[in-house]
Amino acid sequence: MIGVDTAGIAAKLGEAADTATAIGQLAAETGLDVDGAYAVQTALVQRRLDRGERLVGLKMGLTSRAKMAQVGVDEVIWGRLTDVMRVPDGGTVDVADFIHPRVEPEVAFLLDRVPEPGEPVGSFADAVRAVAPAIELIDSRYANFTFSLPDVIADNTSAGAFVVGPWSPVPDGLDNLGVLLEVDGRIAQVGSTAAILGDPRRALDEGLRLAGRHGVRLRSGWVFLAGAATAAVPLRPGAHVRAVVEKLGVASLRAASSGAAS
Repeated sequence: MIGVDTAGIAAKLGEAADTATAIGQLAAETGLDVDGAYAVQTALVQRRLDRGERLVGLKMGLTSRAKMAQVGVDEVIWGRLTDVMRVPDGGTVDVADFIHPRVEPEVAFLLDRVPEPGEPVGSFADAVRAVAPAIELIDSRYANFTFSLPDVIADNTSAGAFVVGPWSPVPDGLDNLGVLLEVDGRIAQVGSTAAILGDPRRALDEGLRLAGRHGVRLRSGWVFLAGAATAAVPLRPGAHVRAVVEKLGVASLRAASSGAAS
């Protein structure tokens, strides 16, 4: 975009993430539109790659009506995942590393080959090696977790961290599996994989199409987070979180207080 300081916006967002300090929205004052926002996202993620991180996948955002309503935007978006964002299943994160972290249950795909944009949902059995329950930790860099569509895209779709549970073959009925988000042994959210664009496999199709517009192709061996099956809930210090997906199993993480993560 002419007149938009892509590098400058990326630097502000990167500093906000590195210092866990919220900033004001940027799109309105800079004239950032959706295409410009993806350019900022690319520059933002490049900052991470320049310090040694590796791309390991893509993630979808706002794939459920609950999430769209929760954050006040209405278009499916995508972002990038790096190896440093990945937390081992059952591992610990320090909430002090984030501004206002939230967690949500997801479905993850392990790509076996690079599917083509527009490939029908029915052929995904050839494209996806395995599927797993997952948890995404989202953390907007904007104050009050409030943003416009270009703002959240530029912020790498609020990506913070993610956990992937055990991989298994893609089961029948993936379009309508029960999902629970448990916090400290209590049910915090109840949903279905149907909330993810009606079928999580459609999220992969959308990811291919949308990322392809910006010259990004998915790679064999990458993780693909299809999107949240429920609204997100705040992650508090000391919490134990489990995402339970019917037929797929459980992914979990613990939240430590400052300095206690390992």
